[in-house]
Amino acid sequence: MPKIILDCDVGIDDALAILWLVDRPGVEIAALGSVHGNAYAEGAAANAQHVLDLAGLGDVPVAVGARAPLAQPVSISGHVHGDDGLGGQGPKAPLRPFAAETAAEQLVRLARAEPGAHTVLATGPLTNLALALHLEPDLPRLVERVVVMGGAVTVPGNITAAAEANIFHDPEAAEAVFAAAWPVALVGLDVTMTAWLGEAELARIAADPRPRGRFAWSILQHYVGFYHGWYGIRGCALHDPTAAMLAVDPGLADYADWPVRVELSGSLTRGMTLADRRALAEPAAAGRPSVRVAMRIDRDRVVGGFLDGLLR
Repeated sequence: MPKIILDCDVGIDDALAILWLVDRPGVEIAALGSVHGNAYAEGAAANAQHVLDLAGLGDVPVAVGARAPLAQPVSISGHVHGDDGLGGQGPKAPLRPFAAETAAEQLVRLARAEPGAHTVLATGPLTNLALALHLEPDLPRLVERVVVMGGAVTVPGNITAAAEANIFHDPEAAEAVFAAAWPVALVGLDVTMTAWLGEAELARIAADPRPRGRFAWSILQHYVGFYHGWYGIRGCALHDPTAAMLAVDPGLADYADWPVRVELSGSLTRGMTLADRRALAEPAAAGRPSVRVAMRIDRDRVVGGFLDGLLR
């Protein structure tokens, strides 16, 4: 199993994904880089320290990443994740000094040191990955693959009618990532909205008396409240945990391979992930690399596996 470099805007579902990952047999979290999105980059890094400490992984290096997108003002999803990104359960200040390098520099250094050894799991805006590509144009051949939680290829968006939040928070960065010649798996709303944590699953988390279960339950209060207000259903989607699970076990999903572009200029469609799904997609794409788009998952297997791992 390859080592995982996490790149995330540590909010509530990022935290749940990290907690699920820490006990996977053979999985090593090599480092974490923060990015703007669910929280500001510094806050996301402090949240990462907090979650890693809870999981007994306080020695994992945490680097602060991009504080703003490449070409638009920064926007934080406080209404979804709370002002601190963790529904009011985050630390008031960093627990210790962050890494001396940026998240992009950390990614490049680790990839150069062990070519082909790392999977990059990106569960926030893709600004750090775009910056890392600029720092090291050979980066695509230095990592094993990239798993991205983001996009909405065959379904509506969740931040606009067309765009998913992680892509919308930095469309230019996402376009750069999807244009690069590395293996990319896109785990978007097409599958994550079907990985729904419902009443029965919430009750199981609520009943767990151990620190990890208590923490998960505490941060879920804000998240579930948002979903209830937005959709009128008590529960929430496991966006980032689903991407983490597919990073460890790609066989949990069915995929389609399509070139994917990100709309950058449409007044109504900026941030839209557009896959060329035509029969002649490859010639029409003029050499654009294909992205492996997750299309279907077994909801019960994914949600059940998440709970088993979180509460083990």
